[in-house]
Amino acid sequence: MGIGLKVRPLALLAGMAACAFGLSAAQAAEKHKIFLSMSYIGNDWQAEAANMVKAMAAHKSLADKVDLQVQVAGPNAQRQIQQINAMVQSGAEAIVVYPISPTALNQVVKNACDKGVKVFAYDAEITEPCAYNVHIDQLEAGRVTAEWLAKKLNGKGNIIAITGVPGTSVDDQRTKAAKEVFAKYPDIKIVGEAVGMWSQAVARTELSKILATRNWDDINGLWMQVGCFTANSMQLEAGKKTSELLPCAGEGSNGGRIQMLPEGTEVEGAASPYAPLGAQRISYASPPYSGALALKLAVEAIEGKDVPKTTILPLPVVTSETIKLCDEGTWAEMKAGCNAFKPSLVSNPGWFASIFSDQTPEIGLAAALVGQPEE
Repeated sequence: MGIGLKVRPLALLAGMAACAFGLSAAQAAEKHKIFLSMSYIGNDWQAEAANMVKAMAAHKSLADKVDLQVQVAGPNAQRQIQQINAMVQSGAEAIVVYPISPTALNQVVKNACDKGVKVFAYDAEITEPCAYNVHIDQLEAGRVTAEWLAKKLNGKGNIIAITGVPGTSVDDQRTKAAKEVFAKYPDIKIVGEAVGMWSQAVARTELSKILATRNWDDINGLWMQVGCFTANSMQLEAGKKTSELLPCAGEGSNGGRIQMLPEGTEVEGAASPYAPLGAQRISYASPPYSGALALKLAVEAIEGKDVPKTTILPLPVVTSETIKLCDEGTWAEMKAGCNAFKPSLVSNPGWFASIFSDQTPEIGLAAALVGQPEE
């Protein structure tokens, strides 16, 4: 009897707290407990993707349905396994995960599935059959960019390759596909290769190491999962002219895309290091909205809707011929095809510009920048 008297006020307080936030106690209890499991976060892409997941959870269409909790494992498969086990034990209904490995998490994911938990991997893959995967065709990304570079070089020359986060399916597949293309051209030589961790800062460090024994005049082209913006900046710092900048196949960073605009383009906020413009570039990206879409699909799966096991996203590819500047970064502008943002809108040159999808109207520029959903 005494225990019952203690419990009732606590339950009443919980109900009052829920009402204070505009929810009934029943509504609060009905929220789906979903975790975001992140691995390596030391680059702009991961921060942006996390912002978009959080914005999706905060959108009015999901805010009353989703209780999102975020955990970061770092580039450590064992820690990510431990965290996922704990998520399952704490009552997760779904886990949205950036897997550090396509295979290392298979057993813990299988265990989660066996307990009814929906597991959605974004950008990088999980090979366990019960998992859902949301990503671009990473092999295509590696192949398309390598073919562009090979044609720019007329099939011959020395190139530097800067790869991504080792062990991820993203890095493995892109690099494999690119090297298969380069192997078809015996006169193309990879004379320097380094791990770039999808970071502009790491790319600068690794390029500097390579250039300690070579100089820019020895290099004819660049294949960089992330770092074309930085490589251009480094060449300009070394006294190269715009016409001498090396062709670079690489990421969809906004700074890199600003550099692709035609020479003479008036761009608000585009002072050095963006200028001069006119860089030879193919710019692609794993769109950072993939995690947000994975969250949206996870809710649909929890609610019994039919969701495909694999969702292949369109590969965003931009060249000097298709670059188009957004004036204000509105949803309507992006839908009309703009694919780069003024530095006055997006100050970080390493920020990724491929944020638009018809599948995620809930999120836009504010989501990518600061985690705020569309109205």
